[in-house]
Amino acid sequence: MLRDSPRRRALTADEYVAGTMASNIAVLARTLTLIESSSPRHQSLAEEVLTRLLPHSGQSVRVGITGVPGVGKSTFIEALGLLLVGRGLRVAVLAVDPSSGISGGSILGDKTRMSRLAAETAAYIRPSPTAGTLGGVARKTREAMLVCEAAGYQVVLIETVGVGQSETVVAGMTDCFLALMLPGTGDELQGIKRGLLELVDVITVNKADGVLQSAAELAAQQYREALQSLTGREHNPCAVLTCSGLYKQGIDAVWAAVEKRHAGLTNSGGLLERRRSQNLGWLWSLVADQLQQAVHTHPSVQKIQGDLETAVLAGTTPATAAARRILEAFAVPSDS
Repeated sequence: MLRDSPRRRALTADEYVAGTMASNIAVLARTLTLIESSSPRHQSLAEEVLTRLLPHSGQSVRVGITGVPGVGKSTFIEALGLLLVGRGLRVAVLAVDPSSGISGGSILGDKTRMSRLAAETAAYIRPSPTAGTLGGVARKTREAMLVCEAAGYQVVLIETVGVGQSETVVAGMTDCFLALMLPGTGDELQGIKRGLLELVDVITVNKADGVLQSAAELAAQQYREALQSLTGREHNPCAVLTCSGLYKQGIDAVWAAVEKRHAGLTNSGGLLERRRSQNLGWLWSLVADQLQQAVHTHPSVQKIQGDLETAVLAGTTPATAAARRILEAFAVPSDS
């Protein structure tokens, strides 16, 4: 007969903070789980722990990495992580996976995809479900980044699924935004979104090896030419390089480009301003998230939600009128 496993003892705020700052991996994992929890009963403790860790965060290089499926993000991140660990740096990877529509959990196993990096004691990989958040970035990724910084990680790599508006979300929480591209010309270059070109700090054409080497070099040159045609980037140039994550070629040059970008921002005072601006954006993003949740769970809204949605779907009520009625219902005190 199988016995139920004993429940873990609940940690105090002091234990969460002390364990995280001591880089205790078990406590760090529990702190991240606490921060990511959507349970109202965890909210107060999570806020206290995050508030106390906040003064010890902010010392890392924050790098966002995006790219279409199949571009080799995991292979590249592992190669980059191993390079940095080899240089004596501690690296945290917040790998944002597509969520399961049933359980809400991660479908892909990041530690399986980056097994060599996961085995390094100076590296920490945290797979997170997207949980349906706009842009494919986990709702708590920002807080997780701060916790990892407080735990002493000097580089935080944030991988996104690279779908929809995730590029904007990731660029809004990092110091340097890196886009991985596939070798190709013509249609592939035409298909890149102008908005992405305006956001990225480093473009790296991956899989530049073997028969794809020349195609990668040509694609890199075309990206350089495309960037030159963009107005507003004269004082914020984007580095364009090639690499092979599989064969670990050119990875050091990519990191050098990231370091140059970070050093330039630091020396000019732009890094502080960038992060201050990001914090304000983060504030209002959280307000919008919590307000939307409050609207959806309000009793008066729930009473009319189904009928209004049906009417909008049927085309008998304009969405603007339905939205007004929902907001009017939300304004009614929930105990009335």
